[in-house]
Amino acid sequence: MSKPKIAISLDKNLLNLVDSKVDGNVIRSRSQAVEFFLRRGLQGQSVNTAVLLIKGEHQKNMLKRLKGKTLIKTQLDFFNKYGISNVFIVTQHTKDINLLLNEISGSDINVEIAETDARGNAQALLAIKDKVKNSFIAMSGDIYNNFDLLKMIKKHIEIDKLATMGLMTREKITGYGTAILDGDLIVDFQEKPKQSSTNIVNAGIYIFKPEVFELFENVSSLEKDLFSKLARMKQLAGFFTYGEYEHLG
Repeated sequence: MSKPKIAISLDKNLLNLVDSKVDGNVIRSRSQAVEFFLRRGLQGQSVNTAVLLIKGEHQKNMLKRLKGKTLIKTQLDFFNKYGISNVFIVTQHTKDINLLLNEISGSDINVEIAETDARGNAQALLAIKDKVKNSFIAMSGDIYNNFDLLKMIKKHIEIDKLATMGLMTREKITGYGTAILDGDLIVDFQEKPKQSSTNIVNAGIYIFKPEVFELFENVSSLEKDLFSKLARMKQLAGFFTYGEYEHLG
């Protein structure tokens, strides 16, 4: 297959480094070296995995209809639109699990149900720890989000923190976790406070680096235990989704 030819300008030292990788065996030319390392770099920064976290008793919410289809199918369409190729549904075994399996069968992307009896969504997330090598998305399984996910992924890569939280504003904060920002960083997070000085709230979607699992000791809930810790460490970025949101819980 023919490849388009392009012209690029590189720093002399960088070009020398590229040329040093041409070994005549695996990498046989300068253009092949540029292609090889560009592809490897982009793959290392790509986000192609998402995790839906749902309590067993709330699985029925994923089967509710929204915009003419079930919530789970709407969620899978959303991820597929933005290049997500693998989705894990982390939940417990219930009588509704077969209904859920029927809904995800025939999906355009790979979907796997991971059953766990863990208490708390942070502990549940550990069920896929060994299955992710790059940054991944985590989202509450009973919410509908529709926004430009690629912009959130780009922000996560640029800011280079352990986690990025989707944010939105609400006049009434009751039932939401609240975030205080300093530039792009969330410097304080409180889960469902009675009162708050901010109307910036958690949108229920996150991007994590896999290294975040190193902080999971004595962490049961993402909202109650992990996010405040990340905020204190200045390792939690915020991203305003500016899109549609609905909680079907």
